[in-house]
Parts: sequence; C-alpha cells; structure tokens
Amino acid sequence: MKFLKIALLLATFVFTTGFLPFAAILGPGLTVASTGNVAKAGAQFLIDRHVKSKTGKNSFAYVKEEVTKQNNKNSFDKEFKNLVEKRVKKVHKKLVRQNQQNQQNKLNNDLKNLVEKRIKIVSKQLNNLKVNQ
Repeated sequence: MKFLKIALLLATFVFTTGFLPFAAILGPGLTVASTGNVAKAGAQFLIDRHVKSKTGKNSFAYVKEEVTKQNNKNSFDKEFKNLVEKRVKKVHKKLVRQNQQNQQNKLNNDLKNLVEKRIKIVSKQLNNLKVNQ
C-alpha cells in the first residue's frame, strides 16, 4: 500500500508540475513497450527533440500545424478555382450574347443594303419607263 501511495504521489508530481516532458517520452515509451525495439524508440525520441529545438513545438503539434496549413491552402485553391470558373462562365455568356447581337446587326445591315439596292434598281427601271413614254 505504501508503494502505491508513493507511486501515486510521484505520478501526480510528474504530471502536474511539468517536470518531465511527458509527451516526448510517451511516444518512445509506447514504441519500446509494443515492439521492444529500443533503437527505434531512441531514434523517435531524438527526432522529437530535434523538431522541438528547431521549431519550438513537439513533432505532433508541428505536423498538425503543417497539415492545417496545407488544408487551408487546398481550400483556398478550390475557392479560387471556383471563382475563376464562375467569372469565365459569365464572360463567356456576355461574349456569346454580344456575338449574337453583332450577327443580328450584321443581318440587319445586310438586309438594309439589299433593300436599298432593290429600291435603286426599281427606281432606275421606273425612271427608264417614264423616259420611254
């Protein structure tokens, strides 16, 4: 019973004071317990320490932050792509509408020119008839 109290007191001290970097030791400890591979656990511990010294964050927080950044970038890329596609569709509709209007105007001008030519021809023929009478 005395050993249990001491272990509980020691565990409480370790977890509440931050005396021991629990997250840095938990991963390698689980690796040793599950696989029995001490070298792999040591390498994992050294990598965690190196990441912590370079970034100021543990490896889990650093990876989580990088994944979040990548997801944000991907969502921005998707939003930007959707925005560009919408704008292209709007411009395409405007161009099609403008092209149709231009074709209609061209048809109207062609019809107008045709009617004017016909009027000139008929007027010449009428003038010729008046002169001959």
